[in-house]
Amino acid sequence: LFWSFLLLLLVMTFWSVIAVEVVHPLIQELAEKGTWSDCERCRVAFSSVWMANLTFFQTIIAGDSWGLLALPVIEAHPLSGVIFVGAILTLAVGLLNLVVVIMVDTIAEKRSKDIVARADEMDYEEVEEKKV
Repeated sequence: LFWSFLLLLLVMTFWSVIAVEVVHPLIQELAEKGTWSDCERCRVAFSSVWMANLTFFQTIIAGDSWGLLALPVIEAHPLSGVIFVGAILTLAVGLLNLVVVIMVDTIAEKRSKDIVARADEMDYEEVEEKKV
């Protein structure tokens, strides 16, 4: 589970680096036009890799305020949608499903060990009954 979260962080950082280089200048351009006059954080959402990681975590993992930030950028610059959609597909659909698979696999493994232990217990009880 630790490794899947580390992989999630690495992929999110990959998209963050791209977003800082490509999306941040677009956001600055839109902010100067007054697109986000009521949102102080929108201007700095992709200003650094750390801020981009926080933004992707907030918008993709937590599912908060996606339309506030991404939609105006995509409407003004449609090719930026490749970055946003790519981040969603790899993080939400791909890697978060990986976390779920690992958790389900861990539970299934524990269940199979429990079944083996129960079978051993039944065999022991059967041997004890034959002794009597």
